[in-house]
Amino acid sequence: MTSSTSIDLSLARKEMVILGTQYAGEMKKGLFSLMHYLMPKRQILSLHSGCNMGKGGDVALFFGLSGTGKTTLSTDHNRYLIGDDEHCWSESGVSNIEGGCYAKCIDLSRENEPDIWNAIKFGTENTRAAYPIEYIPNVKLPCVGPHPKNVILLACDAFGVLPPVSRLNLSQTMYHFISGYTALVAGTEEGIKEPKATFSACFGAAFIMLHPTKYAAMLAEKMQNHGANGWLVNTGWSGGSYGCGNRIKLSYTRKIIDAIHSGSLLDAEYKKTEIFGLEIPNKVEGVPSEILEPENTWSDKQAYKDTLLKLAGLFNKNFETFTIGENNQVTEEILAAGPIIGDA
Repeated sequence: MTSSTSIDLSLARKEMVILGTQYAGEMKKGLFSLMHYLMPKRQILSLHSGCNMGKGGDVALFFGLSGTGKTTLSTDHNRYLIGDDEHCWSESGVSNIEGGCYAKCIDLSRENEPDIWNAIKFGTENTRAAYPIEYIPNVKLPCVGPHPKNVILLACDAFGVLPPVSRLNLSQTMYHFISGYTALVAGTEEGIKEPKATFSACFGAAFIMLHPTKYAAMLAEKMQNHGANGWLVNTGWSGGSYGCGNRIKLSYTRKIIDAIHSGSLLDAEYKKTEIFGLEIPNKVEGVPSEILEPENTWSDKQAYKDTLLKLAGLFNKNFETFTIGENNQVTEEILAAGPIIGDA
């Protein structure tokens, strides 16, 4: 504890000391890190995810880094909120670790996020606001639910080459879960003038205590045992990269999520994309069909292919971090689920 800012966590004593910072999130982050260490030892999977439940009891998990829409999409007035950020998946189902939410409130609007808007009771605009989960009108109390039916991985792809929605097989779900991809754009960090890919293993590298493949293997086992479906949803750009294309409308993303919840996407016809090998549906109710296949939205087809190859290379480079071996290490099957540049 020699620096001006120090966050120290003792796993043995289960104690945390926070010095030199007023960021309240360090408290929840410390507890979450501890849960990522303790829970897997009990065969319980700790998850950096949002979670909600339909009126019929169907549960969905939402994974995503900051800015991907995890809190926004898991807070759905047509479904019961179990939690927006931290959960455990055990043999009996899912449960929320927290008793509230910690939502970003910059550019928050009543129109796009009415439940979060109404949950924040007072104060000026700040980076984040904390509120008890019961401030959300359609919350599930207690914050527990049955085994998830859908596992949704969110990415804000500022390169504009990932489809708005893709159906994932189990190996692809593990690959993209381990990758934990999103992209930063100008204005999010100083000096960024073009999209910058960022990867955070298991969508929570700051919290995990064990090798990422340990959590991925547990996720795959639970999905397989309980028949959960995997999806990759791009909440970022379409028709070009950031600065050229347009952000995918939130209303379209909500229609996609609705189709996942209802099960209608399972009945759609699919085609496989080049390089990433993602399965994209030919139709989603309420979403223009032309945006479902990214290449169709780019006027410059060569620029699309170049950008696609660039992003694929970044994925492959990131995955070099993870070795192949035994004991839950990355397998050839998972590697094969990633982008294959040789087929370009």
